[in-house]
Amino acid sequence: MKTSIATVSIAGDLAEKFAAISAAGFDGIEIFENDFLAFDGSPRDVGRMAGDTGLIITLFQPFRDFEGLPEPQRNRAFDRAERKFDVMQELGTDLMLVCSSVSPVSLGGIDRAAMDFHELGERAAKRCLRVGYEALAWGRHVNDHRDAWEIVRRTDHPNVGLVLDSFHTLARRIELGSIRSIPADKIFIVQLADAPLIEMDLLYWSRHFRNMPGEGDLPVRQFMQAVAATGYDGYLSLEIFNDQFRGGSAKAISVDGRRSLVWLMDQVRREEPALDMAIPPMPDRIGVGGVEFIEFAADRQDAGQLGSLLRMLGFVEAGRHVSKEVTLYRQGEINIVINTERQGFAHSSFVVHGTSAYAMGLKVEDAAAT
Repeated sequence: MKTSIATVSIAGDLAEKFAAISAAGFDGIEIFENDFLAFDGSPRDVGRMAGDTGLIITLFQPFRDFEGLPEPQRNRAFDRAERKFDVMQELGTDLMLVCSSVSPVSLGGIDRAAMDFHELGERAAKRCLRVGYEALAWGRHVNDHRDAWEIVRRTDHPNVGLVLDSFHTLARRIELGSIRSIPADKIFIVQLADAPLIEMDLLYWSRHFRNMPGEGDLPVRQFMQAVAATGYDGYLSLEIFNDQFRGGSAKAISVDGRRSLVWLMDQVRREEPALDMAIPPMPDRIGVGGVEFIEFAADRQDAGQLGSLLRMLGFVEAGRHVSKEVTLYRQGEINIVINTERQGFAHSSFVVHGTSAYAMGLKVEDAAAT
């Protein structure tokens, strides 16, 4: 399983993103143009940074409003593409993502778009580059992966393929069986994102509320089952537009992201064990029997007040830790722990949040295996 993530998914400058993504164990990284433009360095610098961190640049994106244009906009679009190709060759990546046009002057038409992509494929082939076409859910004429695939099919060029994005397909509730008939070698990359089910404008929903596979309400597993059935074995890349993610810890979000891909593909393998996929082996889930205790962080003064409140509620002091400032209160099978240590995570939590329930213990079948 080859994993990738778009730079737009996490916080920080480009150097910080590379470091966090590499440390999390990803194989590749998508360069989102805005991140590149904000970087104080050349494309070659970015390419060297990728090599230094052990990452493959899986694609450069996005290239907008390309297909179906009248003249003179059509010639200008090809000029723009050539400049993108220049940048790609310096970056050291061979794949450019072309998203379906939203231009008001775009004329539409499957055959017209196929002609445009065939010429683009010819130009890309001269530089040993490839282009992948993605159907945006809000595209002017193409907003369905089935139409995007038909354009790629009619283009009939080895350097032109399809980009499948789970959000764009699932947001429009497009029938997933249609993916299974797409030849694996024509799927150039698969982008993954989940999202909560919210009734709102598709563009706004996409730009602010995506999250990791398994954290939302979209049937991302079923989407990946359909992709896996094609025999696709290329990169699985996270493309997450989320305001909170971009304001959080790049390291934590990156680790969370790769974990979500491993979890997702484990679910796919369990549903379809006959599929031939290289997926890290995962054990069965460990059974959780319930919450064993809730732990509060406090200082000594607040701990005294909290202890008095618990005694009023029927709790009794059941024990003290032999070496730490930790007290256990119990009522029946309910365990409350109050931690007044002056160092460690509990103290850090108290400094930031004040007296609060900062941790819980789960009762599991096998703690070591968990």
